[in-house]
Amino acid sequence: MTRPSRPLVIGHRGAPGLRPEHTRSSYELAVALGVDAVEPDVVFTKDGVAVVRHENEIGGTTDVAARPRFADRRTTRIVDGVPLEGWFTEDFTWDELSTLRCRERLPELRPESAAFDGQEPPLRLRELLDLVRAASREVGVVLEVKHATHFGALGHDVAGLLHAELEAAGWAHGEGTLIVESFEPTILSQLRGRGVRAQYVFLFEADGRPYDLVAADGEEAPTYRALSSPVGLDGLVGAVDGISVDKLMLVGPQGAALPGLVADAHERGLRVFTWTCRPENLFLEPRHRLGTDPAAFGDYAAEWREIAATGVDGVFVDHPDLAVAVFGGRED
Repeated sequence: MTRPSRPLVIGHRGAPGLRPEHTRSSYELAVALGVDAVEPDVVFTKDGVAVVRHENEIGGTTDVAARPRFADRRTTRIVDGVPLEGWFTEDFTWDELSTLRCRERLPELRPESAAFDGQEPPLRLRELLDLVRAASREVGVVLEVKHATHFGALGHDVAGLLHAELEAAGWAHGEGTLIVESFEPTILSQLRGRGVRAQYVFLFEADGRPYDLVAADGEEAPTYRALSSPVGLDGLVGAVDGISVDKLMLVGPQGAALPGLVADAHERGLRVFTWTCRPENLFLEPRHRLGTDPAAFGDYAAEWREIAATGVDGVFVDHPDLAVAVFGGRED
């Protein structure tokens, strides 16, 4: 496998350090700032529309809490085994959801982004795919399928809906650079089985287990840490094209980091991505923080250079301008 000279710079939900995540302006800015690809998270509405939201719970990223019309939609749902309270995309039709306006998820940390609250509706996946296709240069899409087991239990044919959407948008047969990723390997296998031409990437948390495997096998399901071992990676060869790991597994403290992970994956022909490169002290390893203000930028460049030195193939970033300066990138 030929290794790139630098990691791909992937706009994580667009440019969420500068605009509310998953909005049209967030993606347009990421493209303008030189990313190689953008990453939409995909969930579903009640009527089966694929929408671009970080989570199916939308209380923190839209103005739904301020809409009296939808006050009675607030509820508690079990998502991947965890009870969550709020408003959920699966309880709204697309027509209803489209009346909402997006908000910054971390307003105290990112007031610059929060200044754009209330200006834009959520995006459908189709709108995001068309936006990327219309860019003046080639930009890839790293599509993350969220909570596939959860939506399947609600009666949605997740693989079928995504296949149809990608087909209709002209992204199913290699027409653009498409990577599909998920924390659940079952949906990756299902989409590959439907003939969607993409690179398939298995997302790894630093702890825990894939929920689809837990739903099938309970405590017999492998942990993400076990899947990261050489034996675990052996089992992924032929099933996926790569893995995408929490950066703690690369540059975290002793006990969290797995120093040989990138090399072990590369030896097996698997690409390695990592998430998420953020400049604020809150998200940096303690050795790279400057001062005590969690919103202040620390020595992010030092941490990101450590990440690049591991040999990763791609990095997910919230501030594309800073990331392109450190990792390299493309400009219009």
